[in-house]
Amino acid sequence: MNANSAFPDGRARCGWVDTSADYMAYHDTEWGRPEGDDRALFEQLCLEGFQSGLSWRTILNKREAFRRGFANFEPAKVARFGEKQVLALLADAGIVRHRGKIEAVINNAQRALEMIEREGSLGAYLWRFEAPAGAPSTLGASTSEQSDALSKALKKLGWKFVGPTTVYAFMQSVGMVNDHHPDCYCHSLSERARKAFKRPA
Repeated sequence: MNANSAFPDGRARCGWVDTSADYMAYHDTEWGRPEGDDRALFEQLCLEGFQSGLSWRTILNKREAFRRGFANFEPAKVARFGEKQVLALLADAGIVRHRGKIEAVINNAQRALEMIEREGSLGAYLWRFEAPAGAPSTLGASTSEQSDALSKALKKLGWKFVGPTTVYAFMQSVGMVNDHHPDCYCHSLSERARKAFKRPA
């Protein structure tokens, strides 16, 4: 993954970003910034599951529709979804209409509530799998030792659509690893944010 400096403001960004305002905003203000809120973590993990086989651009364009359809990804609400809600989501052209992925979100909401009850929060559990300081760079990789471990742990707990590639994309997006290209102007911003971030306990 290379850096790209062909942007209107002259700033170098990661090579996967295009020049559209919404994509640049996502890259500049969200991707790679550490996140500890349970609802936001659950949402991102679900959306990364929907991305499997698709582009993130597709998911980002549909994110607001996903939020409407899945009760803003509040685990306690999604966990109560039944066949009526599944059929409504399958009829919603604003989202990715894949029964397996839709049912996985409902299942994962139930598993998330179990994790919150057991661990205190999703963040407290998920952030345990952050790469230790000084770990080798995984820039350009699609998985890591930590994403493999978290994927296996989540599957063992009954979560679905949480393969190591999906989990690694999740870890990148919520700042558990700083995979901004070193030449990207956001690399240093994300690194400072990670240093100041209080890990969920």
